[in-house]
Amino acid sequence: MPADSWGIDDLGTYSYELPEELIAQEPPEQRDGAKLLVLDRAKQTIAHRAIRDLPDLLRSGDRLVLNDTRVVPARIIGQRTATGGKWEGLFLRRGEGRAWQFISQTRGRLLPGESVTLTSIHHPESTPPLEMKLVERDSDGVWTAQPDSEDEAFDLLQRYGTVPLPPYMQRKVASDSDWNRYQTTFAATPGSVAAPTAGLHFTPELLAECGSRGIDQSRVTLHVGMGTFRPISVEQLSKHDMHSEWCTLSDDSAQQLRYTRDRGGRIVSVGTTSVRTLETAAQTGNIEPWAGETNLFIRPPYEFQAIDCLLTNFHLPKSTLLVLVCALAGTEFTKEAYRIAVEHRYRFFSYGDAMLIL
Repeated sequence: MPADSWGIDDLGTYSYELPEELIAQEPPEQRDGAKLLVLDRAKQTIAHRAIRDLPDLLRSGDRLVLNDTRVVPARIIGQRTATGGKWEGLFLRRGEGRAWQFISQTRGRLLPGESVTLTSIHHPESTPPLEMKLVERDSDGVWTAQPDSEDEAFDLLQRYGTVPLPPYMQRKVASDSDWNRYQTTFAATPGSVAAPTAGLHFTPELLAECGSRGIDQSRVTLHVGMGTFRPISVEQLSKHDMHSEWCTLSDDSAQQLRYTRDRGGRIVSVGTTSVRTLETAAQTGNIEPWAGETNLFIRPPYEFQAIDCLLTNFHLPKSTLLVLVCALAGTEFTKEAYRIAVEHRYRFFSYGDAMLIL
């Protein structure tokens, strides 16, 4: 289908050209040192600012919504116990009891009943191997396995795992700085396999400055998993099967958000994960407490119920995250913003610069 005949349901609509050298491989020197592209939907203007300008760009009475999920050391390596073949996995979530759920890659075909043996990535000499028995594999390729240990999953990951850097960073071994920088300063609840990257820009000082200007904060939790990053493999968005991710909005946060709206303030979502949580919690038209799985796929046309503004990083072409941004800012306006970002050499993806949609 020619590009000029694509519609809002066509995957090709959400593509753009990105020079590879603009993909950020390392974090900026300072967390709040990123550039910020500001989109004003009412005026249809685009301006160049900086993350540090955020308190000047928002209003007293606005409320930031931050995803406080904590990234776990989800990348694990080892070997197939019987053959010694190399094996690598990505922990996704805890299963029933002590079970783990993960995706993995190895040569050959894994079978239920066989085992893999994990090796500590950072301390292989002092940490004994950990054997895991494979129980079953579901239709999406997710394995359930039983570790040979009574220890809690996240404790084991601290010993055997490492930071699961995205593949576009072109490096698998996390540096010492990644352990600190691929985590928000307000991370609290462990469970994510990837960082909610818009939150990486915030320092305690920047949050305090926002607070001093009357810009309050609320927290949500969404554990980033396959649902956020799974590629769209169909040509029509309406046929995409969105994976579920666990999220929660507490009663206190829901009350704070309703109070902000009642007082005329704007709800400013920090990241697309916060958007998905809030919009899931507001499907009835009112922002209510929520806890559970969400498979909400936000795509044009979509009527937002819970958010007014969005701070977000730049996203991969043809991704569900870019589609969400287009649903809020408008497809053509978003594509023009991305064109300008490329022209002005903004840095893209997890460690990159950001955009603010007002």
